[in-house]
Amino acid sequence: MAKTVRFHELGEPEVLRLDEVDPGEPGPGEVLLRVDAIGVNRAEVLFRRGQYIEPARRLPSGLGAEASGVVEAVGPGVTEYSPGQAVSVLPAFSQNDYPMYAERALAPVSALLPRPDGLDAVAGAAVWMPYLTAYGAMVEVAGVRPGDVVVLNAASSSVGLAAVHTANRLGATPVAITRTRAKRERLLAEGAAEVIVAAEQDVPARVLAVTGGRGAELVLDAVAGSGVLELARVIAPGGTLLLWGAQSGEPTPYPGFDLGMPALNMRSYTVHEITRDAVRLRRASAFVTSGLRTGAFRPVVDRLFPLERIVDAHRHMESNTQVGKIVVTVGHD
Repeated sequence: MAKTVRFHELGEPEVLRLDEVDPGEPGPGEVLLRVDAIGVNRAEVLFRRGQYIEPARRLPSGLGAEASGVVEAVGPGVTEYSPGQAVSVLPAFSQNDYPMYAERALAPVSALLPRPDGLDAVAGAAVWMPYLTAYGAMVEVAGVRPGDVVVLNAASSSVGLAAVHTANRLGATPVAITRTRAKRERLLAEGAAEVIVAAEQDVPARVLAVTGGRGAELVLDAVAGSGVLELARVIAPGGTLLLWGAQSGEPTPYPGFDLGMPALNMRSYTVHEITRDAVRLRRASAFVTSGLRTGAFRPVVDRLFPLERIVDAHRHMESNTQVGKIVVTVGHD
């Protein structure tokens, strides 16, 4: 049996409970993992509330899609990994099928990456989702080139910071949007070329000023909702508005008609476009590993919580005060 976080009803963080659950034996294409650290993502908050892009198929339900740990056992036919090997688990599957909030959990081989030397368990649970998301959005989808301007909101999130680092590595100019002044200096220290405080500044006017009136080649929007009308005004002709989150919880209009049909591309995007495509994942993991090796990329961890305080970890996520990744650590007797 293993301590496993589950929710028996939809709701606020308090619905999360620690249950004793048998993870079972690994089947074909699976491993049994001793989980050492868990990356907490906004997706789990929405899943717990019943607001994610897929619902919990049954209650009680587990949750979580990003972790690091050590392989304890492998299923029939699995030759890529062996017991005792340190790995990271990528968000490449449904939380309904392989929940990671647990002391021990089954994981599909297709979602594993060997943990590079020098990357500890916490870092192994903190780097992949942010950097794979940022790489996929900028390189695989938008084709960002040196000299391009990338505008992003939710800039202090783990993905936001990874996007700032990735834009700099690509030779692009990252422009971060933050709601208040509290995180401005930290964002500049992380490499943002410009930080726009939405509560104090006119966002479209400031972006156009920064770009000499041209606009941004890419806007990464984690909020969606009615705010897309404002963000669409800052996109350069032929540029892209990429929706990778929906933190507003509001319906999201298509801005083209309201703005007189400008030449802009608008599409949704999730990291699954990378993690569920073997060819793209090979390129992405090579890019991120290279960045980690040179120091261009690094895990930015906001706070650590033990598994027993998973409710507090979710409360902290919903406070929106964090800068970087929230990681839950798992102790083993």
